Amino acid sequence: MDSDSTPPSPCTFDAADWRILARYWYPIAQAAEVGPSPYAATLLDEPLVAYRVRGELVVARDLCPHRGVPLSMGTYDGDGIICAYHGLRYGTGGQCNRIPSDPGQKIPAKLKLKTYPAIERYGLVWVCLAPLADAVPDIPLMPYWDDPDFQQIICPNFDIGGFAGRQLEGFIDVAHFAWIHTATFADPDKAGVGRYTTVETTQGFHADYRSNIGNYPIGVDGRAPPDFEWLRHFEVHLPFTATLTVHFPDGGRLVIMNAASPVSARKTRLFAPILRNFDKHLPVEDAHAFNLRIFEEDRRIVESQRPARLPLDPTAELHIPADASSIAYRRGLKRLGLGRFF
Repeated sequence: MDSDSTPPSPCTFDAADWRILARYWYPIAQAAEVGPSPYAATLLDEPLVAYRVRGELVVARDLCPHRGVPLSMGTYDGDGIICAYHGLRYGTGGQCNRIPSDPGQKIPAKLKLKTYPAIERYGLVWVCLAPLADAVPDIPLMPYWDDPDFQQIICPNFDIGGFAGRQLEGFIDVAHFAWIHTATFADPDKAGVGRYTTVETTQGFHADYRSNIGNYPIGVDGRAPPDFEWLRHFEVHLPFTATLTVHFPDGGRLVIMNAASPVSARKTRLFAPILRNFDKHLPVEDAHAFNLRIFEEDRRIVESQRPARLPLDPTAELHIPADASSIAYRRGLKRLGLGRFF
């Protein structure tokens, strides 16, 4: 890999903020989506191509260094991806291993793709555009992922025409349930939010929110005792990932990762691996459909917010007591050094 901290052109982020955001890891695809053929993705305005060759996962800038054609337009022949313009082929490490027009020529070492570090975790391909030297990959933790008692569910990717910071803040917001999610799981008569606190961590913060708002789909709420206290444990991993662990009756646990991958400052691709240790006999497609409805309910709000960017100046928007997580999130982003874009 040979990543650097030069923002792409054009770039929808402020250059200083882009350089900070580029140090972190984000998912760009489900691991099952990336095979031998070139897979196109975009992260922080950087066009990427991902492929597999001889068991190796390669993620690179989606550009042939010869004449600037996107490699995602190309094909695969068993030894790498082939540029659609002149047939140059790129294999392991992004190195060119074939020049059809000069088959006898020694291929120069510099004829290679600009590659980025990539890791597979939680059924996703995670990428970092500009890792700090000698930094250990900082992939957010998803509890219970390796626990054999939990079923792993990878929801389909979900695109949102809004900023990743706004989407993540909406995920950790506990006051909107009774207004936005009444068609899926929430009760419109339970709009009150009890006081809760946030605890700062090295990666962000965590918060425990207790209420009598259930988490079963509408129509099956009777499975919980009327006086059951629902615990929702949020773990925020800056800048744009959070996990929610919902404590169900009888030791049930539902874990949802909300990984808001910033395609650009104006578009977010949401990745949502899910774990559960109950209802494992139900079709996975039902879980996909239920969560898609929730994502759609949130998308309508996120895409309508103005300003589209997330203000980090505490005086730019007004706040209410239920906003404890939102306030902690914005403070955390400021601690990263972000600000000019936001």
